[in-house]
Amino acid sequence: MTFEIPNFLPAVPEMFVLGMACLILVIDAFLPDSRRDITYGLVQATLVAAAGLTLWMMGPETVLTFSDSFVKDPMADILKVAVYVTSFLVFLYARPYLMERGIHKGEFYILGLFAVLGMMIMISGHNLLTLYLGLELLSLSSYALVAFWRDNTRATEAAMKYFVLGALASGLLLYGMSMIYGMTGSLDIAVIAAELTAADESLNIPLVFGLVFLVVAIAFKLGAVPFHMWVPDVYDGAPTAVTLFIATAPKIAAFAFLMRLLVEGMGPMHADWQGMFVILAVLSLAVGNVIAIAQTSIKRMLAYSTIAHVGFVFMGILAGTDSGYASAMFYVIVYAITAAGGFGMIVFLSRKGYEADQIDDFKGLAKRNPWFAFIMLLLLFSMAGVPPTVGFYAKLAVIQAAVGADLVWLAIVAVIFSIIGAFYYLRVVKMMFFDDPQEDAKEPIQPSGALAAALSINGLAVLLLGIFPGLLLSVTHYAIMG
Repeated sequence: MTFEIPNFLPAVPEMFVLGMACLILVIDAFLPDSRRDITYGLVQATLVAAAGLTLWMMGPETVLTFSDSFVKDPMADILKVAVYVTSFLVFLYARPYLMERGIHKGEFYILGLFAVLGMMIMISGHNLLTLYLGLELLSLSSYALVAFWRDNTRATEAAMKYFVLGALASGLLLYGMSMIYGMTGSLDIAVIAAELTAADESLNIPLVFGLVFLVVAIAFKLGAVPFHMWVPDVYDGAPTAVTLFIATAPKIAAFAFLMRLLVEGMGPMHADWQGMFVILAVLSLAVGNVIAIAQTSIKRMLAYSTIAHVGFVFMGILAGTDSGYASAMFYVIVYAITAAGGFGMIVFLSRKGYEADQIDDFKGLAKRNPWFAFIMLLLLFSMAGVPPTVGFYAKLAVIQAAVGADLVWLAIVAVIFSIIGAFYYLRVVKMMFFDDPQEDAKEPIQPSGALAAALSINGLAVLLLGIFPGLLLSVTHYAIMG
C-alpha cells in the first residue's frame, strides 16, 4: 500500500484561516479586556489576507485533492470571497454593539472565525463526510455565539432551542447520508452521482428515502417552511450582533452545501427532489411573507423575511438549469449583503440599555438623520424587490429561471407573494419618513466612525449593483458554467 502526499495548494486559504484562528485564540488568552481590539484587528486582517489568497489562486480549472474529498473550482472561490466580505462587514458592525454592552470578548471574533472556516469547508466539500464536518463546525460555532451573552436569559433560551433543533437536523442529515452511502457504496460526490445514474430501478425506493432525509435536514438548516420554527425565536432572542452573523454569511455556505450535495451528488434524482423543493418554496414564500406582516419586532419581521427569501433561492435551484443555479447564487449573495446592512442599521440605532429591535423604533428616522433613513430605504427596497435596487434583479433572475424551466405557475405565485411581502417593508419606510419619532428617541443621530461609513457604502452598493447588475450576474454565471 502506497501513500501519496496530497496536493495542499487548493486548501491553502483554509489552512491559513485555521492557523490564524488557533494563533489568535492563544494571543487573546493573554490580552487584558481593554486590549480586545487587537483580537478584532487580527480577525479582520485574517479575513482580508484569506480573500487575497483566494483571489490570487483563483482560476477556471477544477482541482480535486485529499482523495477527491476537497474541491477548488470557480464557484468555491467566488463564494468564499463573498463569505469573507460579509463576515468582515458583520464584525465591523458588531464591534460597537459589543463594546457598549460590556461584552466585547475575543470569543465572539474567534468563534466567528471558526464559523467562517466551517463555511469554507462546506463550500469546498466534495465528499459527504467533508460536507458534514464543515456544517457541524459552522453549527457548533453558531450555537455558542447565540449563547455568547451568558447573562441574557433570552439569548440562553434561544441558544437551547437552536442547539436542540440543530442537533435534530444534523441527525436527519447523517441518517440520510448513511442511507445514500449504503445504497451507492461511496461518500464521494462524483461517484454517488455516477452510481445513481446507473442505479437499478429496484433501488429507487431506498434512495428516495435517503433523499427525503437529506432534503428535510437541509430545509431545517435553512429554515424553510414547515421546518422554520426556530428562525424567528433565534433571530429575536440572540444578541443583535449575533443575529447579524447567522442571518448573512451562513446563507452563502448553505447555498454551496445545496449545490454540492443535491445538484452535483443527487443530480440524477433531480425529478425526485424537484417536487419536494416546489412544496418547500411555495410554503416558504407564503408563510414567510404573510406572517411577517403581523410582526412588531423588526428582528422577527426580518426572520420571516429570510424564510421567504429562502423560497426564492429554492426556486432558482429547482429549475435544474445552469441559469437557475447562477440566479440562485446571485440571489443569495445579494441577500447576504442586503441583510448585513439591514441588521447593521438595527445595531446602528441601538445603544447601551436600548435595543432598537421594534419596528416603532424606526419612527421618524428621517427627522433624526435623513441620510441613514435613505440608506435603510435602499436596503428595504432591495429586500422587497423594488427597482432600481439589486434585489429587483435578483428576484427577476430567479423568476426568469423558473419560467425557463416551464414553472410559470410557480413564478406567478412568487410574484404574488412578493407583492404581499412589499407591504411590511413599505410600512417601515412609511414610519421612517411620515411618522414622528418616539418620545424617548427624538434627539438627532450624530454618526461617526467606521460603522457609519460602512453602512453608507453597504446601502449605496445595493443601489449601484442594481444600476449595474451585469457585473455580479456575469460573475455568478462564470462560477456555475466556468
